[in-house]
Amino acid sequence: MTGSLILALAALPLFYGALASPSGLEARVTGTLDSWIAEESSFALEGILANIGSSGALASGAASGIVIASPSTSNPDYFYTWTRDSALTIKQLVELFIAGDTSLQTIIEEYISAQAYLQTVSNPSGDLSTGGLGEPKFNADMTAYTGAWGRPQRDGPALRATALIAYGQWLVDNGYSSWALSNVWPVVENDLAYVTQYWNQTGYDLWEEVDGSSFFTIAVQHRALVEGANFATSLGKTCTNCASQAPEVLCYLQSFWTGSFILANFDSSRSGKDANSLLGTIHTFDPEAACDDTTFQPCSSRALANHKVVTDAFRSIYTINSGIAEGEGVAIGRYPEDSYVGGNPWFLCTFAAAEVLYDALYQWNQIGSITIDSTSLAFFEDVYSSAAVGTYSSSSTAYSSIVSAVKTYADGYLSIAQTYAPSNLTLSEQYDKSTGVSISAANLTWSYAAFLSAVNRRDSAVPAAWGETSASSVPATCVATSATGTYSTATATTWPATLTGGSTAATTTTTTATGTTSKMTSSSTTTSSTSKTTTTTKTSTACSTPTAVAVTFDLIATTTYGENIYISGSSSQLGDWDTSDAVALSAADYTSSDNLWFVTISLPAGQSFEYKFIREESDGTIEWEDISNRDYTVPAACGTTTATVSDTWDTD
Repeated sequence: MTGSLILALAALPLFYGALASPSGLEARVTGTLDSWIAEESSFALEGILANIGSSGALASGAASGIVIASPSTSNPDYFYTWTRDSALTIKQLVELFIAGDTSLQTIIEEYISAQAYLQTVSNPSGDLSTGGLGEPKFNADMTAYTGAWGRPQRDGPALRATALIAYGQWLVDNGYSSWALSNVWPVVENDLAYVTQYWNQTGYDLWEEVDGSSFFTIAVQHRALVEGANFATSLGKTCTNCASQAPEVLCYLQSFWTGSFILANFDSSRSGKDANSLLGTIHTFDPEAACDDTTFQPCSSRALANHKVVTDAFRSIYTINSGIAEGEGVAIGRYPEDSYVGGNPWFLCTFAAAEVLYDALYQWNQIGSITIDSTSLAFFEDVYSSAAVGTYSSSSTAYSSIVSAVKTYADGYLSIAQTYAPSNLTLSEQYDKSTGVSISAANLTWSYAAFLSAVNRRDSAVPAAWGETSASSVPATCVATSATGTYSTATATTWPATLTGGSTAATTTTTTATGTTSKMTSSSTTTSSTSKTTTTTKTSTACSTPTAVAVTFDLIATTTYGENIYISGSSSQLGDWDTSDAVALSAADYTSSDNLWFVTISLPAGQSFEYKFIREESDGTIEWEDISNRDYTVPAACGTTTATVSDTWDTD
């Protein structure tokens, strides 16, 4: 545990009392949205790590690698490990690890070993080969939970497979295929077998209340099968059942589209408007995909129309949303008819509403245009009064206006969360619909993971593609089918001490029942190419993982008196391509023989973005570099404190 985590968690007993009294007002976050995001990002990661056994500060009694939902043990008791919540959390940690936070590797590997064991634990849903993988939760010591519950829940195996594939593919890409084959694939293979066998059977939804067919479940199952088949190929394996069942799953997925929104569940007792569909969209987002309606990609007409219908459903039912117009961020709950703990907004649902829009922004900028049709028109009219059916290229004024408006809209949801988050940065499950005070389970792991996912997408940091571009074609006729797979116990739990350099001496994780590149394109892109020199500095003392790095941009650019140089880019710290928010460089060291401009900016470790320099003439005229966008990823290796990027203004 890092020193900063120890300090942050020293105050935990204080806020437990505050969260136990929803009728009282609590101190709220102040400052700008960006400043809150910076603070909350660091705390959210610490909050996740505190909830993972066996060394997590709030996870005493949890087995190694086990992710508890919350340290809360009463009203409600969430001191269990849910397959779904854990997978979504670990997937976020894998993203951070791939971005450079190598301190997370041991935790990820302990999680994989723990899941190998959990797959063998007989439970009320069955055993390994008879449906037991659909059991939603286990005790924190990895024994079966045998009380009454909504079971089975069929999203867990698909989500766990996706999380493990993300790490397994990193192993393959970095020359460690043997470890992916021995330690990751056996667990994934069991989960894929479960999906191919049971996808066409009903089960409880992610809210654990409706027994039927759920959009979220079917969507993540389709992704898992496509991604699983690709992962198998990278290992020299095959997943024939994945390939045969994925198109049928996609075919069935189309039945959730009502013509105006996504029906979350086939359940006549509710409207079907549900954050389930927002979560399904963000967890099947593919950064290389087009705006495909068939997979409900975030920038698709269906996803945007659904975003409006679902979020508008909460505008009039929560007091704290009173007076907020359509097209502006509001507090979002699970579904309008919700009565759990009185039916309130959830932090993770509010974050999901923002993330759909950040994902869409990324896709539009990759594609280079925005298409509005009759399905999505109402969404666009909320944010851009001149919206009309048609296609707007990235070079158009309308495109720039829409992108800016949607970014503001997305930030609005995060601003709502900032407004009602306690000043101590803890995130509970819910916040009161009338007062905004945090209620229900404190320190909800999924809330922290959902926050980190949303802000990563805000910064254009995206996961690897999962194969949507070759798996979005819907069969002409849907076939109600399934394929019985093969199940076998995953036994490999021995990992090298490190797979990122250094000693390769093997260590063993023993698991028992007792607990032992992202790109966002600016409208000024041209076709030239450029290069840069990057250096990083590491401390020589004890290694610690950075949350931010001081990056110095050195630019050689010949200028005349009255001209100024700025840097603009795809991250919020660089103004999101808005020249009015570009960061000024200094000419303090400029000489006739060394035309140096420079600036040092604190940037989130691991953040990837694109940027360009701009020249402002004395009359205010702006000139962009006549080159393609430069790209950079902030180093995130432990011990890194500073970095320098050296560029030269292109004179072509």
